[in-house]
Amino acid sequence: MSNVAGAPSPRTAGLEAIDHFSASEKEVLPGRQLAAIREAAPSFREWFAGSGSPGWVRTCDLIALPYPRRYALWRAALSPAPYVRIFNRMLAVRWRDADGSARTMLVEPTEHDLAANTPYFAAMEARHPRMRSMAVVVHGTVEGHLERLGIAPEEVDYLTFDHLHTQDLRRWLGTTKPAPDLVAQGKVPEDMAGEPLDPVFPNARLLVMRAEWEQLADGALHPLQRRWYQQRTFGSLRTDRVEVLDGDTLVGPGIALLRTPGHSIGNHSVVLNTSSGIWTSSENGVHAECYSPERSRIPGLRSHAREWGAEVVLNANTPELAAYQVNSMVKEKLVADRGGPGGEWVQHFPSSELTPWVGSPGTSPSFVWSGITHGSLSLA
Repeated sequence: MSNVAGAPSPRTAGLEAIDHFSASEKEVLPGRQLAAIREAAPSFREWFAGSGSPGWVRTCDLIALPYPRRYALWRAALSPAPYVRIFNRMLAVRWRDADGSARTMLVEPTEHDLAANTPYFAAMEARHPRMRSMAVVVHGTVEGHLERLGIAPEEVDYLTFDHLHTQDLRRWLGTTKPAPDLVAQGKVPEDMAGEPLDPVFPNARLLVMRAEWEQLADGALHPLQRRWYQQRTFGSLRTDRVEVLDGDTLVGPGIALLRTPGHSIGNHSVVLNTSSGIWTSSENGVHAECYSPERSRIPGLRSHAREWGAEVVLNANTPELAAYQVNSMVKEKLVADRGGPGGEWVQHFPSSELTPWVGSPGTSPSFVWSGITHGSLSLA
């Protein structure tokens, strides 16, 4: 799969580099980096709020699934329950460019039946074969949601994921070789078994940070990250629709991708300026309570915040870069507005949100965001 880090496609018109956090990017020591983030956040917020807003944002429910409690709430929760349940959702975002052209971006468009092939989740299902029937609830698919919304696949301009854990993008972006395993799984017609795949989204570019993309080349992926990626699926992926980003980027009015490394080395967060204020979105934390543990009702989070002086609680299935993930979550916390019950919660919308589940006593959050809703699909 040495071609995975091939030459990036030419920079798309309309994407604009953001340099507000450039000083923090240069800091190697995490303590100094955090101080630089705190210093830069207010000016970024002011600038970003003036950059405009997308025309429309909707949230699409994909799948609720079990996830280890020790990862979702790291060292904080007191519950003995081995699993919590997280709800994976996609955001659909539309706007008009400066020239008036309509643009569409899908955020976290996970093909969840293929995500189940991720080494970690495949091993979990092998250990607990009844887990799927007991805990997994499918709410929709990417293609089904787009059909419901009236968005044709060729209208999609961008795809982005805060990181590429679990993803198999071969159907979305197309391949340079046949994909017999997808034929066997019923994802590709048998009469196409000997052909490379055409992309489902023929005009879409994948927006991804350089570090996230390049680590998927042969020999670059660290063993501590390996079980969370479907690395082999990237070897035949078409790269002509991959746009590698070198830092924070303004995608459209009120739409930005900010580098937030830690959960993975190339992690980024989506930032949206909406009618309900500024939101951040990623999988760095699985609930608003992870960004305000001092007011959490989940047993253990408040005491953890007091004992350790913790501003945040990590989603720590990959904790090898924990200090940088803390910094990234503080960055999200400083950028986002406040809302929710009492108007006091950080408006961070997790791409996989912790939700109440009878199978996980002692981990139910105070509330659930459920989604971001903004504007009109017509972009009038």
